Amino acid sequence: MATEPLMSSPQILAKLRELLTDKFEVDPARITPEADLYRDLDLDSIDAVDLVIKLQEMTGKRIKPDEFRSVRTIGDVVVAVDRLLAG
Repeated sequence: MATEPLMSSPQILAKLRELLTDKFEVDPARITPEADLYRDLDLDSIDAVDLVIKLQEMTGKRIKPDEFRSVRTIGDVVVAVDRLLAG
């Protein structure tokens, strides 16, 4: 019997959109998989740390900073969270 994934990529994207809208006041229309966290969404390094903390709360998993170093877009975050949940 196959087990269902905890969250699908569209669900992760929806949660991320909700999180960025509520906590960082980002316009939800700007939160697309291609959106760059820094250039398009105007997040800074402090926001990125806060985002990692929120993602840890959301997933219940510890995120190592080096796992998020290469994350640049919303799509990258979705992939990283998906990997985290699968691991």
